[in-house]
Amino acid sequence: MAGGLVALLDDIATLTRAAAASLDDIGAAAGKASIKAAGVVVDDTAVTPRYVHGFTPDRELPIVRKIAVGSIRNKLLIILPVAMILSQFLPQALPYLLIAGGLFLSYEGAEKVYEALGGGHGHHDADEVPAVAKGPEFEKSMVSGAIRTDLILSAEIMVISLSSVESEPFLTRLLVLIVVAFLITALVYGVVAVIVKMDDVGLSLAQRKSTASQRIGRGLVKAMPKIMSTLTVVGIAAMLWVGGHILIVNVGEAGFHWPADRLHDIEHWFHELSHSLGGVLSWTAGTVVSAVVGLVIGAIIVAIMHVIPKRGGKHADASH
Repeated sequence: MAGGLVALLDDIATLTRAAAASLDDIGAAAGKASIKAAGVVVDDTAVTPRYVHGFTPDRELPIVRKIAVGSIRNKLLIILPVAMILSQFLPQALPYLLIAGGLFLSYEGAEKVYEALGGGHGHHDADEVPAVAKGPEFEKSMVSGAIRTDLILSAEIMVISLSSVESEPFLTRLLVLIVVAFLITALVYGVVAVIVKMDDVGLSLAQRKSTASQRIGRGLVKAMPKIMSTLTVVGIAAMLWVGGHILIVNVGEAGFHWPADRLHDIEHWFHELSHSLGGVLSWTAGTVVSAVVGLVIGAIIVAIMHVIPKRGGKHADASH
């Protein structure tokens, strides 16, 4: 009996170790998947604070919380089931979904560059938020707009994450995507909450008697516009980089290997330039090439969507 109990305890210990190893694997896979989706995450973080602009300070965090809850629902109730069904029964569709996602990211990034150069106007609902909020209905419409935007960005995050674990068993893929959904949502909206309240923290510190606190407070208030501008630029660059890289890799997965082979050749060439800095040079070269590809492809789509129709309209007006 004692021997049986020892054997049972040994089996339990073995199962526990196996479960722990599985959790470690899931955690590692989720971390890898989250890093791969970093470009979209940065953009999501840069976009969301605009939807809170113009509201009174006491409504900022409740609005962020509502958007975060909507984001989790997007990921778990809409995107996750579709992604899992496709990965299980139609995995060959994944590269084409990623190509579509890469085109969208490249277009979004190039469109923002186009707007920054004065060629267009922002298309997000948040750009139209007035200085003073207009009440519950206005708040509800802004939250709905933010959740709709989040649906697109969350879909990109989940599909990119899925591509990192597509060879794993069904249950592992499911658990990884669930972990990614909660991890990314907590990260994005945690950072957003900090960003939108930073002005209030700065103002509070600036009103204290301590000279050091006042200096820090004024510094925070002055720094926030620069931080938001920097975050926007990083978000655009990240979208172009990730969008271009997704296109290069997944066009290869779909059968056209030339772009991915050339990217590999460029990365290898830069890696051979320096023994100590080869990895950094290789990554930098690959990132720049991917971003340029994303910008070029995105610019073509922007021209089709905005520039050509606008010029066509001008010619039509001139003919009357």
